[in-house]
Amino acid sequence: MRGLASGVLLVSLLMTNAGGLPASQEIVDRIAARVENDIILLSEIRMLSQYQEFLDGKSETDAQILDRLIDQWMVRTEADVARFPHPSEAEIDRSLESLRKSFTSAEQYEARKKQSGLSDSEVRGIVASQLYLSNYLDSRFRPSVQVGPKRAGRSHRRWMPRAMLSRKLWCRVESMTRLRSG
Repeated sequence: MRGLASGVLLVSLLMTNAGGLPASQEIVDRIAARVENDIILLSEIRMLSQYQEFLDGKSETDAQILDRLIDQWMVRTEADVARFPHPSEAEIDRSLESLRKSFTSAEQYEARKKQSGLSDSEVRGIVASQLYLSNYLDSRFRPSVQVGPKRAGRSHRRWMPRAMLSRKLWCRVESMTRLRSG
């Protein structure tokens, strides 16, 4: 009985596509690039393009946006491996408020958002992603010790041989370096 039901279902499916007519298909999204075991979709390129139009009134080419997305993928992957904390909802809200204030008025913000075709949730998602990546990069490349110019000068002089401090010798060393590299 089970085999008969499967056979009837198969025949009915084949008959709906009888006459060699192709079944109705719709492309939902496309793969724009493959990075290691991950993919970047065409919809991601379009969304970043829309976001750039929202912010600046123009966007980069698809190739430039793809390069940006690949760079973001690399940083995000490194941040995820390092188990870097995602921004809190309060941080995201502050960034969104700062974004809104970057426009001359709330009406301009809403008009540009509507013109770009972005929803509130898409803007929030992009802002959250950018905040995550920038916080990670800040933590990685922010100097851990800050030395003021006055102290840096003293430290620099302390470790540099006295002969190097004379302007004459410094110019000689500089010109010799140019000769060797040239």
